[in-house]
Amino acid sequence: MSDMLYKYKQKRSLQFRDALHNAKQMKVCYLFLLPFAVLFITFNILPVINAMYYSFTNFNILEKAEFIGFRNYLNLFLEDEVFTIAIKNTFLIAVITGPVGYILAFIVAWLINELPKWLRAVVVLFCYSPSIAGSAYTVFGILFRDDATGWVNAWLIKMGIINAPILFWTNPHNVMKVLIPIIMWMSLGTGFLAFVAGLKGIEQSQYEAGYIDGIQNRWQELWFITLPNMKPMLLFGAVMQITTAFNVSDVPRVLAGYPSSDYAARTVVTHLFDHGFSRFEMGYASAIAVVLFLTMIICNKIIQSLLNRVGH
Repeated sequence: MSDMLYKYKQKRSLQFRDALHNAKQMKVCYLFLLPFAVLFITFNILPVINAMYYSFTNFNILEKAEFIGFRNYLNLFLEDEVFTIAIKNTFLIAVITGPVGYILAFIVAWLINELPKWLRAVVVLFCYSPSIAGSAYTVFGILFRDDATGWVNAWLIKMGIINAPILFWTNPHNVMKVLIPIIMWMSLGTGFLAFVAGLKGIEQSQYEAGYIDGIQNRWQELWFITLPNMKPMLLFGAVMQITTAFNVSDVPRVLAGYPSSDYAARTVVTHLFDHGFSRFEMGYASAIAVVLFLTMIICNKIIQSLLNRVGH
């Protein structure tokens, strides 16, 4: 037993010495990476650690944090009814806009790949513009205004379909029906661009070789050549889609109001924003952030395992 322990320690010592030697040889490379590492640790790692710590405290920014154990988490899951509504709304948005938006973004990118260059550029601009245009909220607000001056209501009244304006944002039963298509369109964004770039990066010779080897149609071409070549872009698009789906906050707050009627448009991030920046309950807000963070990690792991099966 002592012999095995000695050999293990010796092996670990040699590995450490080799790693140290390699680090010394690559010290210039590490110096170039140092600014990014400092920024990444400062603005990504440390905030996560801080959130985890403060989630176990009662902290209002002005006074010293008081350690309260798991009380924030117990209140969150057992007593906070609004958080339950926020979870339901967030998962509804994530389930619909996540997979559907992801698949839709890929299908659109795949279909427009064969279009002429100028037409492809127009379609890409149409799909990507809502994610970067700050005025998108204003446009949707005018379209779905609750009174007769809203474009959708005005058109429906003019056509004789309705007699009174539809309360898109005031009626809790209508809010999510309008929000979800808007969020889905606005979530195409970066993942869609990654799919377009990935499709253009696949060499034509691979498709020619595939048809020689027995591929008979476009679906087999998609499954055995296109998707395996696009695994990095597919993973990137999945991460971006999950992040976007779970971080929905601005669209409901701007369009449906803050707070929305009967919390019909409440999401987890909106709930976090409320407790963190409106009520200054930073400990409670940190607990919400940690729950959201862990949920997103689990979803990303599931997506990665599913994408690893593509082409097998």
